[in-house]
Parts: sequence; structure tokens; C-alpha cells
Amino acid sequence: MPRIQGRPVPALFPTSGAVSVMLFGEAPGPRGADQSGLPFWGDGAGITVYRALAATGRAEVPSAAWEDWDGARFRALGLAPHLLGTALSNAYPACPTKDGEHFLAPSNKDLLAPANLTRLAAELARAAAGRSTPLRVIAFGKRAEWVLTRLLEAPPFELHALPHPSAQGLLQAAPGKGRGLKLDDLRAAWRDGLEGLLRG
Repeated sequence: MPRIQGRPVPALFPTSGAVSVMLFGEAPGPRGADQSGLPFWGDGAGITVYRALAATGRAEVPSAAWEDWDGARFRALGLAPHLLGTALSNAYPACPTKDGEHFLAPSNKDLLAPANLTRLAAELARAAAGRSTPLRVIAFGKRAEWVLTRLLEAPPFELHALPHPSAQGLLQAAPGKGRGLKLDDLRAAWRDGLEGLLRG
């Protein structure tokens, strides 16, 4: 695995048009967004996100991306998605690590740091600009949901939550922590849930 860069990954917005939905993960993944510089782009969990976005007409994904889903490869080849009506970000902007090699979940202190809350509020305000109805926001995982509940009024938005789409997140959220269930089935059910929210 490439060494973790730890650079902040900015939110990704459509090049034009209004935003109706904004997705928030927990933090950039070490093989994906940390390497590609784009939210969910190359993350193991991100492939399910982008498949749902593509299926609902909210992202155009270069066909070469599906061949080998890897953030460093995407950056080297200049591959990037094109978003439609959707913005993407993370509850914490950089891949958290202590040793440069392993992912470390962001702490409460990290998430509630004034600079991080200011960043999140600014991204939400940008996504909600010009809307007459509340922005729909979808949080992946309990950490993202937890910090976003602190910002429900800035600007007002409609918050939905799904389990984190990583294997660990899906198994922990499944009945009996996924015992007797196939991971592919959990991913398919999660994607169905996301697609419903994206179309809703």
C-alpha cells in the first residue's frame, strides 16, 4: 500500500448546476481519496458509492476506472468522475494516521475542531446555495452522522444516515453482525438503500 499522504481532500462539486444531494464519508481512505485527491475516488468502499451514483445518473465515471479501482492509479492516469446534482465530502478532510502507514479513525476532538466545523458548514452552505427547500445530506457511518447533527441549522438540511460502506461497517450494522450473511449481499442491499435516497 502507498504511504499515506495525509493531505486535506477538498469537497467535490459538480462543474455546473445546482446540488440537491450531498454525501459525507468519515475520512479519506488510504488507498483511495488520500491518493487520488477526490472523495471516495479509489477507496474500496467508494466503488459501491460511485456505482450507485452512476446508476442514478448522478455521476459519469470513466470506463477505465472500473478496471482497477485504485486512487494512485486514477491520479497517475488523470481519471476523474463528473458529478451531476451531487456533491461529495468527508466528515474529516484528511486520512488520519499516526505512522503514515495505517488508517486511524478521527477522534471526537478532530471532528469537533473549530476549523473542521467551519469547513463543514461552508461546504453545506455552498451545496445549499440558491435552494428553496432543504438540501438532502447522506452520512455514511456513525461518526459522520454524529458530527453532522451538530450542524443541522447551518444551513438547514435534511439528514439521512447509512452504515459505512466498508466491509467492517456493513458487517457491524447487519443483524447478528453479519453472521451467516454474504458480504456481497450486504453491499447490494446498501447500494439499493443509497440509490433510493439519491432518487428520492
